[in-house]
Amino acid sequence: MARLDVTEMFNGISFPGHLHTQESLELALKFPFLDTDILIVSYPKSGTTWMQEMVSLISSRGDPHLIQTVPNWARAPWLEQYYCAAVLETSSTVPRVITTHLPHHLLGPALQGSRAKVIYVSRNPKDVVVSFYHFHKMANFLPDAGTFTEFLNRFLEGTLCFGSWFDHIKGWTSQTATVNNLLHITYEEMLLDLHGAIKRVSSFLQCPLVDEEVNNCVQHCSFSTMKNNKMVNYTMVPDDIMDHSKGSFMRKGKTGDWKNMFTEEQNQYFESTFKSKMQDCTLEFVWEVQDEEETHAKEKAV
Repeated sequence: MARLDVTEMFNGISFPGHLHTQESLELALKFPFLDTDILIVSYPKSGTTWMQEMVSLISSRGDPHLIQTVPNWARAPWLEQYYCAAVLETSSTVPRVITTHLPHHLLGPALQGSRAKVIYVSRNPKDVVVSFYHFHKMANFLPDAGTFTEFLNRFLEGTLCFGSWFDHIKGWTSQTATVNNLLHITYEEMLLDLHGAIKRVSSFLQCPLVDEEVNNCVQHCSFSTMKNNKMVNYTMVPDDIMDHSKGSFMRKGKTGDWKNMFTEEQNQYFESTFKSKMQDCTLEFVWEVQDEEETHAKEKAV
């Protein structure tokens, strides 16, 4: 199913038609969640792939066999994409791991009354927009990115595919105070302390790990390992769908790369829009950190 130039408009939000249909989106909103399900939720380019690896490894207690033999879209399919129902139908894995980019106002009703565990992954929006921009340039199923200024404006207006980042993060994180089966974890937390993040997620999933299992998870879901794993780096996707000559899906795995893209004027515009749209939100964001691998490399060099 190519449909590379098709865009589906659904409830005022655009979705790439390559993997989304009106029927698949409608089915997602009526999905019968099981209490044993694990749902990974994020806005695109916020650490989704990383969390898929982490949950897969935690579920297998650090054994990398699954993540090295089954593509991430098969072991943690996107709920709103057309192939999801078929994948889940043929899977006997318990718990089921499902991924979604849908906002809470669309998916929330389907989750009501369910005890499915929801993991919401967020990332500072300056890095999100830069990563999403680079992804648009290689993903032939997404609209033309245009200039970075044009792309940034569309991001701030909420008119890119998958809708408004601001609505997405506020919608999901506003649930954490009242829903005890929702964990909010950030990309920056995972980057700064992957070991701690894995322990936090495993505790939330009620799947406690011994130290050796945690260490195995850390090893196999580090950015460098994922970048070289064809089951997760999307190199198996044909070039006509994702042009690998224009970039790498697993690009840098850093926080603060926005500083290499934003002009001072763009940053000021972003800050003013961010302040206006997030004035009723108490979330704090980390705009730049060193990851564990970089810190260890510097320690070894001293």
